[in-house]
Amino acid sequence: MATTDPVENLQALIRCRSVTPTEGGALSTLEAALTSLGFRVERMVATAEGTPDVENLYARLGTEGPHLMFAGHTDVVPPGDEASWSHPPFAAEIADGMLYGRGAVDMKGGIACFVAAVARHLEKHGAPRGSISLLITGDEEGPAVNGTEKLLTWAAEKGETWDACLVGEPTNPDALGDMIKIGRRGSLSGKITVHGVQGHAAYPHLADNPLRGLLQLTHALMDPPFDHGTDDFQPSNLEVTTIDAGNPAVNVIPAKATAAFNIRFNDSWTADSLKAEIIRRLDLAAAEGALRPGRSPVRYDIAWSERPSHVFLTRNNALTASLSEAIETVTGQTPVLSTTGGTSDARFIKDYCPVVEFGLVGQTMHMVDERVAVADLETLTHIYGGFIAKWFDHARAE
Repeated sequence: MATTDPVENLQALIRCRSVTPTEGGALSTLEAALTSLGFRVERMVATAEGTPDVENLYARLGTEGPHLMFAGHTDVVPPGDEASWSHPPFAAEIADGMLYGRGAVDMKGGIACFVAAVARHLEKHGAPRGSISLLITGDEEGPAVNGTEKLLTWAAEKGETWDACLVGEPTNPDALGDMIKIGRRGSLSGKITVHGVQGHAAYPHLADNPLRGLLQLTHALMDPPFDHGTDDFQPSNLEVTTIDAGNPAVNVIPAKATAAFNIRFNDSWTADSLKAEIIRRLDLAAAEGALRPGRSPVRYDIAWSERPSHVFLTRNNALTASLSEAIETVTGQTPVLSTTGGTSDARFIKDYCPVVEFGLVGQTMHMVDERVAVADLETLTHIYGGFIAKWFDHARAE
């Protein structure tokens, strides 16, 4: 990695085939670049039964506060059919002002720009008046079991503390400067199983079709709305994502049917209060809706996903103001402070320090021909550089 040039940095990272959970040389490439800048770099491997081991990296420059963390991931999703790409997914080729490659925007591009911004800051200003660290995982695109959460715990147990964090995920929908993520909705998933009685489709009086009851229960989860949104978040939304009876025969009434769902919820709820509301709705619908007239109420079970993501909102002027000012200075745009979208590793970081997210335009992430405008890499590097300088000024003033 060339450190001061975000394009060369990104090309070096893309050429590492780090499809999750494989390290693929990406962390080693990053380690070499950071070491050359004076960072103290440590690698740790996280393990858990039933999941692959994952390599992670933590690097710090400086020993004093205030302490700014940049967080991200070098693992990428699989490229899919490589023959469908107009440029090989791990070649990092440039054509018509676009740099092609898996991870170009999600999110090796953000890492490449941040490293370049730090390198330029050191050339121009010398060491920061505090500390800068990078917390980089190889498990963001995977199950997220052996990644950021464990790396944070590992670093905290070694005495690391942080005053703020910037996550370099691609947050902009259309153009650089559109959007800063200052929070995320919570996410809760579950699976409902409705129990019926198997039988012949021609003799329904001898059977109970669980799909009838399942449709009643899922309807109760989707209507009425859980809320109408809050000042900082859009309305909570539940989607039924699968319905399955595991039944290959068209003339057999199945014995049971299942439905999986996911709800993205705002700060009107906690995971526990939301579970209680979902069970209340299901119990009411089950009691009112027998599978057939005169039959017993619907019998169901529910199983929750083990790790719900909790809603959070960041209110930290030094962090949001310095980033917004840097964006406005470089692009002339005033970014929207948003809580839209899915989850990210910010959900783990928020337990340690205030966190926001800002990176490249995300339109092509996870797609064939994932790509980034070369000009955007230079622009984001300037934004990150301005942010670093402004954040340390704000943090020391508060």
